[in-house]
Amino acid sequence: MKSLRYLYRIGKGPSSSHTMGPEKIANYLKKKYPNTKSVSVSLYGSLALTGKGHLTDKAIIDVYSPIPVSISFDIKTQVDFPNTLDFYITLDDNSLITKRAYSLGGGAVRIEGEPEEDEVDIYPEKNFAEIVEVCGKNGWDLVDYVRHYEGDEIFDYLKQVYKVMSAAISRGLGAEGVLPGRLGLKRRASEFIVSKYDEESDVGRSFRTIMAYGFATAEENAAGGTIVTAPTCGSAATLPAVLKFYESEYGKSLSDVINALAVGGVIGNVIKQNGSISGAEAGCQAEIGSACSMTAAAYAYLKGLSLSQIECAAEVAMEHSLGSTCDPVLGYVQIPCIERNVVAANRAITAGRLAEYASDTHTVSFDTIIQTMLETGVDLSSRYRETSEGGLAKDYKVKDEQNGN
Repeated sequence: MKSLRYLYRIGKGPSSSHTMGPEKIANYLKKKYPNTKSVSVSLYGSLALTGKGHLTDKAIIDVYSPIPVSISFDIKTQVDFPNTLDFYITLDDNSLITKRAYSLGGGAVRIEGEPEEDEVDIYPEKNFAEIVEVCGKNGWDLVDYVRHYEGDEIFDYLKQVYKVMSAAISRGLGAEGVLPGRLGLKRRASEFIVSKYDEESDVGRSFRTIMAYGFATAEENAAGGTIVTAPTCGSAATLPAVLKFYESEYGKSLSDVINALAVGGVIGNVIKQNGSISGAEAGCQAEIGSACSMTAAAYAYLKGLSLSQIECAAEVAMEHSLGSTCDPVLGYVQIPCIERNVVAANRAITAGRLAEYASDTHTVSFDTIIQTMLETGVDLSSRYRETSEGGLAKDYKVKDEQNGN
């Protein structure tokens, strides 16, 4: 498995696969061919179907500006991988360079004929069972496990990660108005922290605070703000909402929060290695489901639970995310994505509490549920894998057209 640096990536939303990935590919090719005169890019699969709403074209055009760029959204050509794009680069001498590239999810990319990203495996364990075994032999918890392979430097990076997460929450809570795009969706984060809630119960205030933090980050992502993939842009709000809540409301130290980030990162890495974190590949269960698992594990760590209970929390969170479809309305990372992050944050806490009180009756391993998630994702119709051709995206379009909009 790779370093946590490649799971928690800092960048601009709204999508790690549809915005950050294509932007990264464009930056690489622009640097490799500095004598570029013009560029044409063909987007296929999910990129073609939802790239407009995900700002794929804008990300590429901004990289090359002022070099002229034309973008085509090819929804007819069949490709083996859903996030495929071709670059046709015309150089100053009128020679043509053609490069096929893939946005793999979570900000990772691959370009045919080019060196792979320098993401060497630093964790020899391949699944969670092997992690449990090595931790047991050495008397480690998951924080010790991360430190053993990545050193203290990774915790310095995770401090930067949490700083960016916190900044996104602060910006989101202070922002008002309407999110960009045709949906005209109103920002709601600030509405959850107002005086009218002062008389509610402690439980009500807790849920409201978590919702405020979740909406804040998800809305910042939808607006193209700087966030952290956790594990993707579209699922970037679930984990920071819970971490910030426990830091601000329960007095958890920065060190506790950073350690919880590391624990959640181990869970994310296992999913990335053995399942998927790409909505275009396996539906929203791979994005929000993964974020929910990571958050449940982080929560369990903050509650002082055992390694077995942390596994249970992560498994329960994914088990009850199975089959979740990725059906962004009009291709925007807004409906149902924003609310789905918030709901997942509270579901992660529920999963953690189940692990705390009933883990002795739990029988499904984390590795098993990740295998199930991937199989479920493969079985999902392509309509439910970030194409906006099915589910809520389709039904909303029908309603929208009936209303004459």
